Amino acid sequence: MEIRDFADMERFEKIMANWAKATGLATVAVGADGKYISECYNFTDFCIKYTRGSHEGAARCEKCEREGHGVYRCHAGLIDFGIDLVVNGEKVGLVIGGQVLPEDPDEEKFRQTAREIGVNEDTYISALRKVNVRSEETIKASAELLGEVLNNYINSEYERKKNGKIISGLTSGVEQANKLVDEIKKRTNELRSLQGKQKILALNASIEAARAGEMGAGFAVVAGEVGKLSEKSSAVNADIEDIVTKIVKTVDEMKAEI
Repeated sequence: MEIRDFADMERFEKIMANWAKATGLATVAVGADGKYISECYNFTDFCIKYTRGSHEGAARCEKCEREGHGVYRCHAGLIDFGIDLVVNGEKVGLVIGGQVLPEDPDEEKFRQTAREIGVNEDTYISALRKVNVRSEETIKASAELLGEVLNNYINSEYERKKNGKIISGLTSGVEQANKLVDEIKKRTNELRSLQGKQKILALNASIEAARAGEMGAGFAVVAGEVGKLSEKSSAVNADIEDIVTKIVKTVDEMKAEI
């Protein structure tokens, strides 16, 4: 299941952009396949250009993303977050971000990280000084809010599309039911015509039997049975017409509801 299959991605993107603008935190959304499904917001050179720009730094970042969940401190000392996007019990993506400091940094520790991952220390510290500082409490609240908003949005979009398919199916079903009702009416009219012919046949048979006297006695019995059959057919036909009337009423009510 892919979010773009059922959600308005322009609105999804707007939520991401507004949140990033309001909080100053970095964020991006990825699908279940790990590929980006949104723009990258507030990404820092410290993380993207320098930490991930080194082979060792990139390996450490990837390890953090695999193991980190919720709000956590990354290997470089920044606060990051990873929150699952779930629809109908199925994980369909992940919103990740952060890239902020929880307090003023101890630059010596970051110089040590720069040496470990093979990045120029002064360049690394220069980029570090441009990273936003937010309290850990603020970061956690902001991340959880984004997760809740996005999850509520994609689930409402999923339900909207699912209900749309149900309504479309009901509409199609109602149209088909109308066609079947019309066919039943047509067959009922044909049956009524046959009943009329049966009655005439029974009457003619009775007349001919009376003319034949004793020789037509057996024929009279048959004529009588044909007449009874015609009467029963009339009763059945009346029941069918009553049922059809009820079906038509039910279908009309369903159509009105849709």
